[in-house]
Amino acid sequence: MSLQIGVPRETFPGEKRVATVPEVVEKLKKLGFGVLVESGAGEAANCGDDAYRAAGAEVVPDAATLWSRADIVFKVRAPNADEVARVREGQTLVSFIWPAQNPDLMQQLAARKATVLAIDCLPRQLSRAQKMDALTSMAGISGYRAVIEAANAFGRFFNGQITAAGKVPPAKVFIAGAGVAGLAAIGTAANLGAIVRANDTRAEVADQVKSLGGEFVKVDYEEEGSGGGGYAKVMSEGFQKAQREMYAQQAKDVDIIITTALIPGKPAPKLITAEMVQTMKPGSVIVDMAGEQGGNCELTVPGEAVVRHGVTIIGYTDLASRLAKQSSTLYATNLFRLTEELCKTKDGVIDVNMEDDAIRGLTVIKDGAVTWPAPPPKLPAAPPPAAKPAMPPPAPKGHGHGAGEPMSAGGLAAVFGGGGLLFLLIGLYAPAAFLGHFTVFILACFVGYMVIWNVTPALHTPLMSVTNAISSIIAIGALVQIAPPVEAGLSRPEELIRWIAIVGIGLTCINMFGGFAVTRRMLAMFRK
Repeated sequence: MSLQIGVPRETFPGEKRVATVPEVVEKLKKLGFGVLVESGAGEAANCGDDAYRAAGAEVVPDAATLWSRADIVFKVRAPNADEVARVREGQTLVSFIWPAQNPDLMQQLAARKATVLAIDCLPRQLSRAQKMDALTSMAGISGYRAVIEAANAFGRFFNGQITAAGKVPPAKVFIAGAGVAGLAAIGTAANLGAIVRANDTRAEVADQVKSLGGEFVKVDYEEEGSGGGGYAKVMSEGFQKAQREMYAQQAKDVDIIITTALIPGKPAPKLITAEMVQTMKPGSVIVDMAGEQGGNCELTVPGEAVVRHGVTIIGYTDLASRLAKQSSTLYATNLFRLTEELCKTKDGVIDVNMEDDAIRGLTVIKDGAVTWPAPPPKLPAAPPPAAKPAMPPPAPKGHGHGAGEPMSAGGLAAVFGGGGLLFLLIGLYAPAAFLGHFTVFILACFVGYMVIWNVTPALHTPLMSVTNAISSIIAIGALVQIAPPVEAGLSRPEELIRWIAIVGIGLTCINMFGGFAVTRRMLAMFRK
């Protein structure tokens, strides 16, 4: 018998997301599950009851009915006390739980003898877990929305403009933390035309910052900041002091600061002090994305936007919820991918396989027994380093050349000398008609050599496509061979030459148009 997946209406104040959307309901049905949706669950995310019915879901009137009938419950926010009381023995709950921050909730759910999968506990270092990574999905949306909120509160353009009324300088944006949310904010701010700077304790993200159009601001202190699961670790006091000095300098110069620093299981680190806020220019904006964990700014008020010392400090805790349709769609897709892993047989029955590293990491309670924290996943062993091939002895100077290297002057002179001698011998004994064609052939070989051989190998592919097209000028020679003088007539050898010329024209046309087509496709790869 197939199981029923229930999607209740979120009860957390201001939460607009829903755990699944009509498009995903159809996919869950194909896995063999029935789907129950509480009436009005998706209204705030522009997913009406009629859309769910059309997708094959059953809309139930209230939460009590849904919790009593559902075998599996999909939620966004962790359940409140009323919802915990509705959890049945043997029921499976999939939601954000945050077990480190909610130990009491963990004990309450364990007492209900349920199975709980915390989507926030997914082992993110597993490549196969990326399709289920709701933290990354929500962080990307939050980073985008943070820039939109900053633009709304900021009193100028983001991009620089020159108008008849004067010059408008571009906004300067500093982003503290270049994780998923920070990188999304960097890309959004750069696309809006701002000057973007960013910092992170993990030095390896510097290239990612630059690739998105930002400038990586390095702290003048050497210490590695990579932590587990894609997060940063707590840094030493020496590093934090140097970091605060750098933040103080940036605060005086930039117009907008966006902070994203979070450490799992701990309060958000304080990066922006009240003194730094006082030094910022009037009209500046701070968007504190860590507001739900206390905030990275000392003056942040979680859930609110306040003005302190002329600076707007935004501490909204529902940034992803402010793009409810988009975030609900991505979250629903993440849960669907998880369901695929739980139901590989596609018969509407799940198997919480504790031998699967991804499922084991997600499972914080199994049939009433607390299984959190999970042991570290078994990552595949790194392949042994390949043995370095023995280096061939260097060739003596003046004897040969490597692929792609121009020939030495002496070698080139020898080649031309030998070629000239060969040409002289052929000219003495070959027919005059052959000599003309042979001259064209030799010149073509020389031009091709000089064009191709003296170009860096990195450019060979686009260059070859263009030169192939240009070299198709031989089609003209083939046309000449097709139409000899009428009065001369055609002998048997000339008739063979004519048909060879016809084939040659066909091949050169393919070469000509194909060369330009390849070049155009390659150039299109570099256009936005």
